[in-house]
Amino acid sequence: MNLNFHESWKPYLEAELSQDYFKQLIDFVSSEYEKGNCYPPKEAIFNAFNYCHFNDVKVVIIGQDPYHGEGQANGLCFSVADGIKHPPSLINIFKEIESDLGIPYPESGNLERWAKQGVLLLNATLTVRALEAGSHQKKGWETFTDAVIKTISDNKKDVVFLLWGGFAKKKAKLIDAKKHIILNSGHPSPLSANRGYWFGNTHFSQVNQRLAHLGLKGLKW
Repeated sequence: MNLNFHESWKPYLEAELSQDYFKQLIDFVSSEYEKGNCYPPKEAIFNAFNYCHFNDVKVVIIGQDPYHGEGQANGLCFSVADGIKHPPSLINIFKEIESDLGIPYPESGNLERWAKQGVLLLNATLTVRALEAGSHQKKGWETFTDAVIKTISDNKKDVVFLLWGGFAKKKAKLIDAKKHIILNSGHPSPLSANRGYWFGNTHFSQVNQRLAHLGLKGLKW
């Protein structure tokens, strides 16, 4: 399998890529893709790193698992390919942006536009078997993506980490809170959002306020 991610990440992740667990992970993923349908498409597995280069990372959003329905996953957490129906969590993300910033609900659920502005949209597990949620968990992806989070924490400063839901909040232990900003919230899934744990978190305006404080341009959410 071709590890096609942007050159800017390679100096920081080289040691991780040469570890035995990572080689075994890639062997597993390659065999899974050969056996049948897996998502996202093979060439999109590392899209989070291709659309958001290391030096550009301003914000990190952590998801858990890629969408497992046909045509949905595009290698960015919470994002779907153009023309695909928006999943419930993404609908709630866009609703919160609408109420927080007054930005109209968008037609496309493709979040490449965020990634290109410096938002790393990182799933903890980067691949999944079709229609089998969590099927590639605990195979090594979490070790790799934890290393990515820690690498960003260690080598950058003033990054805003958005931790949505219990799973993402556990990643706080990898982040140096003295150097970075951590914003916590419930998950945007209907189960959490309908209980009042998501709507009104104002994370999107808070990110832009933080970037402005640093003299940086706000994001076009």
